[in-house]
Amino acid sequence: MWGAICRTMTNSGAPSAGIVVAGHGSFAAGLRDAVECVAGPQPRLATLSNHGLDADGIATALVEAVDRVRANVIFTDLPAGSCTIAARRLAKARGTITVVTGANLPMVLDFLLTERDGALGATLSAEKGRDAVFVFTAEQAPVTEDGSHGG
Repeated sequence: MWGAICRTMTNSGAPSAGIVVAGHGSFAAGLRDAVECVAGPQPRLATLSNHGLDADGIATALVEAVDRVRANVIFTDLPAGSCTIAARRLAKARGTITVVTGANLPMVLDFLLTERDGALGATLSAEKGRDAVFVFTAEQAPVTEDGSHGG
């Protein structure tokens, strides 16, 4: 599936609006690195770390990141984290930004590679991110060489 999406992204123009991924420590940079390992460079993706920033510093850096890529969606790590609080304030002030918390790799990849945009795109990608969460226990059947589960 991801291969087909990657080919589609490579062969078509991306929407003009970008996204920002923001969070604690190197969360955003790590997510960007993982996205680019799968899909190549992502010029519509800006990242922000709250490391070393107070609330005003996060707000200022977030505005700069949003404006740089003309983002209308901000993905953050924690629902009550400082980046989410700043993102929600910016979304309220501008009225054109959607904030998604609990960001994960499948979610961000889906948003970028299917060329989603805005609130509807964010909602659909959030669903993909939720669908990608599994818990595997020791009692489950072993994974076979082809990646499927036996039994």
